[in-house]
Amino acid sequence: MTLTRRALLAITASFAATVPLPGMAQTAPAIHVLKDPNCGCCTAWIDILKEDGFTVTTERSFGTLLIRHKLENGIPQNITSCHTGEIEGYFIEGHVPPADIRRLLSERPDAVGLAVPGMPYGSPGMGLEESREAYDVFLIRHDGSTEVFTRYEAA
Repeated sequence: MTLTRRALLAITASFAATVPLPGMAQTAPAIHVLKDPNCGCCTAWIDILKEDGFTVTTERSFGTLLIRHKLENGIPQNITSCHTGEIEGYFIEGHVPPADIRRLLSERPDAVGLAVPGMPYGSPGMGLEESREAYDVFLIRHDGSTEVFTRYEAA
């Protein structure tokens, strides 16, 4: 078999397309999650984050220690949920969808983080999205105020 110049260029171009350029490599966002070790929905949410490309570490936390951690880090008591994540200086409270976390990291608002209060059915880790109830993802401001970051209508 004779290797033509055209074939050599095609092979070289194919190889070059698969090699990332310096500074272009995408690293997976790393999130650290504090959760009750007995909570199945927390584990389901973590699995969804992993499937979406996040690197996830977890830490066991119980009852009042977990609640105190939330309050000390600016998460208002009226919007708490079952687990709390920390990512790039932000706190993620409850079943926040991965797309909203990525948007937060992209936009970088001056805020504490995001929260999905309670445990709405159909939010990530809480049952079938096709049957979800309506819920909001809130942006938590440093003064404790909140505003709707994303609204999810009932399916």
